[in-house]
Amino acid sequence: MSDPTSVIDRYAEGGPLLKYATAGLPSEKEATRVEPGLWSLSELVAHLLDADLVLADRMKRVIAEQDPVLLAFDENAWIDRLDSRSMPVEEAVALFTANRRWMTRILHNCSEADFARSGQHTEVGRLTLAELVAKTISHLDHHLVFLYAKRAALGTAVPPRYTAR
Repeated sequence: MSDPTSVIDRYAEGGPLLKYATAGLPSEKEATRVEPGLWSLSELVAHLLDADLVLADRMKRVIAEQDPVLLAFDENAWIDRLDSRSMPVEEAVALFTANRRWMTRILHNCSEADFARSGQHTEVGRLTLAELVAKTISHLDHHLVFLYAKRAALGTAVPPRYTAR
């Protein structure tokens, strides 16, 4: 990992990014599915929260334990069985943001050697802490594309941050 501080800072930006992406979302649109079989906004944000918590657990295990097992999870089963559709988006975003703040503190206390530590994922094999942080960053980026598309389809697009002069 060439510059852990810049990667950690990018990780820390996830909370504000998700907060911005969900700003002004009408609560009555949160559970609306754009198409059958596609997740609603509340399900998508609940998935982001679930995945972030799981990924944080994996990172903590790699930092604290010797060669830990990193369990996979079935994201669709979690959405279906944990009533993710009823999770208020604002609440999920607040939890996501709090988790990112806590993990940012932990990551800033890690040495360069810590980022080379690894665990054994049950599906993909060996993963280092550096790889887990990168995966966590890219996971949010990947799903933000879908979040913005869903908002646009529902007519609730995020207003532009800056207006043209």
